[in-house]
Amino acid sequence: MSVYDTTNEATRDEGLQAAQDALSDGGLIVLPTDTVYGIGADAFTPDAVQALLDAKDRGRDAPPPVLVGDPAVLLGLAVDVPEYAERLTEAFWPGALTLILTAQPSLNWDLGETRGTVALRMPDDEVTLELLRRTGPLAVSSANRHGKPAALSIMDAATQLGDRVDVYLDGGPARLGTASTIIDTTVEPAEIVREGALTREQIIEAVGDIFTAPEPEEPEAGSAAETEADGGEVDSDADETATDANEATAEDAPAEGATDAETAADESAATAGEENVEDIGADAFAAAGSTPLVAPGESGTAAADVDVDVDVVDASAADPDSSAEPDASADGPGETGSGSRPA
Repeated sequence: MSVYDTTNEATRDEGLQAAQDALSDGGLIVLPTDTVYGIGADAFTPDAVQALLDAKDRGRDAPPPVLVGDPAVLLGLAVDVPEYAERLTEAFWPGALTLILTAQPSLNWDLGETRGTVALRMPDDEVTLELLRRTGPLAVSSANRHGKPAALSIMDAATQLGDRVDVYLDGGPARLGTASTIIDTTVEPAEIVREGALTREQIIEAVGDIFTAPEPEEPEAGSAAETEADGGEVDSDADETATDANEATAEDAPAEGATDAETAADESAATAGEENVEDIGADAFAAAGSTPLVAPGESGTAAADVDVDVDVVDASAADPDSSAEPDASADGPGETGSGSRPA
């Protein structure tokens, strides 16, 4: 077990090289971050990841997060990344934000029972970022035994982990002393799995409320009016058709031969002079012993006090469908599991 003071420039590079060599050999290191100290292993060495879990007394059901040294690495390790996730990295990376994403299925790694997800973070620590640029992604969990407090100093970590770790990088007291906030982006809407150094309010202020499902879209304004307008056009066309039918029927009725009631009505009209047309029609139907062709109360009856040829009234009644209004009414408008939960 070796300890290197990375706050001293004279020993920093030596410590970074020792850590890089230990990781290449499948060993474990302890490194500083902006939140708490972490225990790390090469993310692409399954035996090393298992050794990390064993050192913490954790099972495979608690896979470690992965630290990256550049936001662009995210798109190489994850797929189906939501648009807001990229905005989150722009706002909070490097920083105390961990994102659970859908893992790139082609990656040759074994972090435990991740259920196809990966938790990614870019820490805000100069020493660790320099190491990540040298090594690539590292599997890193808090440097403590299961059930024990997170290590806030190199002494805390060494006390709990001892010689299970090959190299310790001492970066001084942890600046924040609080774990990162974890957001699961594989569910809809996004969910805060653990609220840590970064608050919900800070996240919403930066990228909007990604934690509330959007309201259903309302029907577009004007759609009902357009439907009514279309119905009005139908009414207009139907009215024109009904008018044409009335005129055609009225013209054709005398040629086809009037009924007894019509003949009687004509004779009564000839002798009645200026009598009202409705009275003329009633007398004619009574004389002929017939039932009126237009039922009482129907809108097709000729208006009183209007001089109209009786043939027009009778013809309209002979074709009752021609005065009916058409029905112009229109019908009105009536993702995968949450994945890993890293410690």
